[in-house]
Amino acid sequence: MGAPLDAVVLAGGAGRRMGGVDKPGLDVAGRTLLERVTDVVRAHNADAVRVHGAGTVAPSGTAAVGATPEDARDTAGSRGEAGEDAGGGRTIVVGPTRESPRALYVREDPPGSGPVPALRAGLAHVRTPWFALLAADLPHLDTGHLAALTAALSEDDAGAVFVDSTGHEQWLTGIWRADAVRAALADYRGRSLYRLLGPLRPRAVPPADDLAVADCDTPEDLDRARRLLEPPAG
Repeated sequence: MGAPLDAVVLAGGAGRRMGGVDKPGLDVAGRTLLERVTDVVRAHNADAVRVHGAGTVAPSGTAAVGATPEDARDTAGSRGEAGEDAGGGRTIVVGPTRESPRALYVREDPPGSGPVPALRAGLAHVRTPWFALLAADLPHLDTGHLAALTAALSEDDAGAVFVDSTGHEQWLTGIWRADAVRAALADYRGRSLYRLLGPLRPRAVPPADDLAVADCDTPEDLDRARRLLEPPAG
């Protein structure tokens, strides 16, 4: 479980509780929320390459199941395959195309239709056996969190997700076996991540504290993240 991971980052929500702003593009401590998440994925994969070597991905030029070239756009001159990090691992952002961060950008059909169609769109481009499924608004996520999820997995597991201090699974902070999620999606027509992923019985992993799963749904959440992560003025 030490190989680099592809990551599907969901960044296409309407941000209604934030007043309809471009939530993934909001700045916290000099980086956007989306940049913070994708930076963690790249740092995790770089650590995995240093320790274990590059992971196994599909051969260059192999098309992802359900993917079409016009569905995906890479930005900022990525190396090798679209969205691929040095040493392996592909960052797939489901949401509007941006100049930064560098990623493979895809959209759910129709745009804004919810997390299950977004997961379906992103998973079509996953090539590694395991992948991270993440929200775009996790300002406190770090490489230690991804390492903890990875370490909790066994080969018999379908996935591992963080559970908060109240015992609730955080479906957008987890690592999943790609084939298991593909099989679950094949006959699923609902809109709930809980109903899709819950039957896979992922391993529940309590983080060291709830900051690992503290997202930014409201202006108050954003203010809290800025207070904790930005250096004091003066």
